[in-house]
Amino acid sequence: MNTEKKRNKLMEVQKKLSFSGAFYAQKQDEIITGSSGFRNRAEKLENQVDTRFGIASGCKLFTAIAIAKLVEMGKLSFETKLHECVTEEFPYFDKDITIHHLLTHTSGVPDYFDEEEMDDFELLWEDFPMYGVRRPKDFLPLFQHRKMQGKPGSSFQYNNSGYILLGLIVEQAENCSFTSFVEENIFKAAGMNDSGYFEMDCLPERTALGYVEEPDGKWKTNIYSIPARGGSDGGAYVTVRDIAKFWDALTSYQLLSEEMTREVLQARECVDEEDNIFYGYSGYMELDDNQEVIKYIQMGYDPGVNFRAVHYPHDEKMMVVCSNESEGAYELLKEMERLI
Repeated sequence: MNTEKKRNKLMEVQKKLSFSGAFYAQKQDEIITGSSGFRNRAEKLENQVDTRFGIASGCKLFTAIAIAKLVEMGKLSFETKLHECVTEEFPYFDKDITIHHLLTHTSGVPDYFDEEEMDDFELLWEDFPMYGVRRPKDFLPLFQHRKMQGKPGSSFQYNNSGYILLGLIVEQAENCSFTSFVEENIFKAAGMNDSGYFEMDCLPERTALGYVEEPDGKWKTNIYSIPARGGSDGGAYVTVRDIAKFWDALTSYQLLSEEMTREVLQARECVDEEDNIFYGYSGYMELDDNQEVIKYIQMGYDPGVNFRAVHYPHDEKMMVVCSNESEGAYELLKEMERLI
């Protein structure tokens, strides 16, 4: 199937899914892109390939790269303990929590959004106003004085609080905001010129509003559903092309040394034995029977945000799907993987 036929097929799939967002697929020299739906429903402004979308937890990888950069600079090590590199007090936290534990979701710290107890992210903001949440420290009242949910080094348990703490570590090591450190040392370095940690009440041009479907079929924006500004546990805005640029920069050692890049991309914690899914500093990855990486996986979910990306290191394949609704990215990505 030639490139044009593949693109037409993907456009058909978008229509079938009522997909709202954009996609980017690359295999060696072949590139296929597309978009559908509206970035602003009220004004009927359509999504484009260069529209900026929120990616929720999809940017935890940027946090890991920021930490790895500080390790390269000699300011931290992966075995540095949390209490050694932040000034805030966490009275119930284990003193043995390390940066490695935080990166791999094995720290046991209390998660401010425990997906096993709460399935609606919006509920967090009923008693804790989201408009005041703009830096990592703003999340602390949600978990700072809670007791540990496990021992450091225990089994993998996905944890947003751990990545908030990593953001604090970056800020205190560099004496600057977490977001400015990432924007300068990762986005700028990778040529991700359209990406940033934008504030919900001050979005730049070409940025998609996130939409949440209500029970009666109406759509509302997610301005009251997520923090005013994303940070170290998620919430950056990107274009689909910028994610491809990021992976190109990372794997060509423009962001970190070759040795540190290998460290970041290494599998560490088994998440799903049946499907051979592991987690490392770079996020999720699927391994083959020889424990070689088949693909690296980024994903992000928030109300009005749905993101999936896969990078196949040995096939020179990269696929990115960003949606400004709560669903649809995974289904479109699966079709892209089948076609390309």
